[in-house]
Amino acid sequence: MAPKDPTGPTDPSGRTGTSTVTSTVTSTGTSTGGGTGTGAGNDPAALLALFDRRLRRDAVDDTPGNRIERIGHVVRQTGPDWNGILWSELDETTADAAIAAEAAHFAALGVAAEWKLYSHDRPADLGDRLLAAGFVPEDEETLMVAAVAELPLGAVLPEGVRLTDVTDPEGVASMDRVHRAAFGHSSDGMREQLLRQLGQDTTVMTLALAGDVPVCAARMDLHPGTGFASLWGGGTHPDWRGRGIYRALVAHRARTAAARGYHWLQVDAGAQSRPILERLGFRALATTTPYLRPAPPAGGLPA
Repeated sequence: MAPKDPTGPTDPSGRTGTSTVTSTVTSTGTSTGGGTGTGAGNDPAALLALFDRRLRRDAVDDTPGNRIERIGHVVRQTGPDWNGILWSELDETTADAAIAAEAAHFAALGVAAEWKLYSHDRPADLGDRLLAAGFVPEDEETLMVAAVAELPLGAVLPEGVRLTDVTDPEGVASMDRVHRAAFGHSSDGMREQLLRQLGQDTTVMTLALAGDVPVCAARMDLHPGTGFASLWGGGTHPDWRGRGIYRALVAHRARTAAARGYHWLQVDAGAQSRPILERLGFRALATTTPYLRPAPPAGGLPA
């Protein structure tokens, strides 16, 4: 699991350019992605249930320092990469106590926390209860999923643009520069996380370069045994939007996921990237809103 890393604003048109992506991936090893999930197929409700079960309720993270645990009807993650709530199964009689317990848990650790709220989570007023407990909502995103086998795996790039995978700290610094240009800000926490993930087989980081200048950056996290890979980033420098770069990065990561035996790609899509993803074959399954609670001030706990 990962801290907030929005997909968008990105290439708003998904249009193609004039030179073909040359990177290809072939599979020579065994599948690590996991099964597709019997009965999921293309049924949105079944696919949402599969996502909830595999990536939320039964989530696993073997990254050193990260811990995922189930406390009653809540699944939480604690660690250097992200602190927050992945899944809950609450009702009107249990929600307030669970929220208070989790707020106290993260406050005692002295860290900020995120409650990852989905539109189908219960009770229906869970967002209001989180707000009353000091969690602040950020922008709503759309949970989108596509079958890798049904995605277009070929794409074209503007003349002179190429894709390269990030394998060293210099590449992470280039990703950070792109994020600052695309989103207007970056995050020390995100940069540190990417540095920790360098060399891990479950993370793929990719840059689009115009000559030697980075113009787009994206990441894919692979979740072994689940069948799912998740896409993050994809922010494109404002001067290079509308030329098909984001679309090409989706295709590049889809090829990589397919070669490693993964069946589904998942994205938390922003408003600008959602139309592109829909044209590529992604389905909207739900909306998701991060509710953030700040770290307590030094020397005390928040009210």
